[in-house]
Amino acid sequence: MIENYTYQGEELDLFRHAKRWKSYYAAKLAPYIKGDVLEVGAGIGGTAPFLRTPATTSWTCLEPDARLLATLENALRARPLGVPVHARHGTVSTLAADERFDTVLYIDVLEHIEEDHSELRRASARLRPGGCLIVLAPAHNFLFSEFDKAVGHFRRYSRKTLLAAAPPGLPLVRAFYLDSIGMFASLMNRAVLKASSPTIGQIQFWDTWIIPTSKLIDPLVGYAAGKTVIAVWKR
Repeated sequence: MIENYTYQGEELDLFRHAKRWKSYYAAKLAPYIKGDVLEVGAGIGGTAPFLRTPATTSWTCLEPDARLLATLENALRARPLGVPVHARHGTVSTLAADERFDTVLYIDVLEHIEEDHSELRRASARLRPGGCLIVLAPAHNFLFSEFDKAVGHFRRYSRKTLLAAAPPGLPLVRAFYLDSIGMFASLMNRAVLKASSPTIGQIQFWDTWIIPTSKLIDPLVGYAAGKTVIAVWKR
C-alpha cells in the first residue's frame, strides 16, 4: 500500500450500511482486540466503533488516502470510542521505527495491497509480545467479480492462501469463514443476476436477512464456508 494511494470505487459508502454484519464479525474478533490498536486502512471510520472492546486502551487509524482523512476524523468525532484516538495519513511503512501495538487490524484491506506477503511481515514487526495480527478479507477467487476490480481488489482469499501470506514463524490462533449464506447468494448473483455492483437496497437486504441466517448456519457448518475469511495470529 503506497503513501499516495487513492481509493477506488464506492465500497466504503455501500458497506457503511451493513451494521448487522459489522456487529457479527466484531463479536468474533473481540477476544483478540486489546491494548493499543492499529487499524490499517481505516477508510471513513466505519469499523472502529464496532471493533473497539473494553480491553482497548488506544486506537490509531492509519489511512493512505489523504482525501479520506477528513471524513475519517469527522466520523471519529461524531462517534467517540472512549479511548485516545489518532487518525493518521500513511502506511505501516511510514510509522516511526519504535512504534508497537497490541493489536494490528486489516479489515477488508489486505486484498487492496498487491504485495500482501511483505505487508504482513511489516505488520508483524509492529506487534508487541502477546499481540495479535487480525485479517478479515473477501473469500474465494471464484467469487471475484467486476465489483472487485472496480474497487481495486487484487485478489480474494481462501483460508489456505490467506495463511500462506502470513509471516513465517508467527503462530496462528484461528482461521475461519463467516457468512455461509452470503456465499451462496453471491454465487447466485454471478450465475443469474450478473450484477457488477451491489445496490444499497441489496446491501440492506443482505444485512437484514442473510446475515442473521448466516449467524445460525455458520456454526452448524463449523465456520468452514463463507463469503469472508478471517485469520488471527499471535506473537
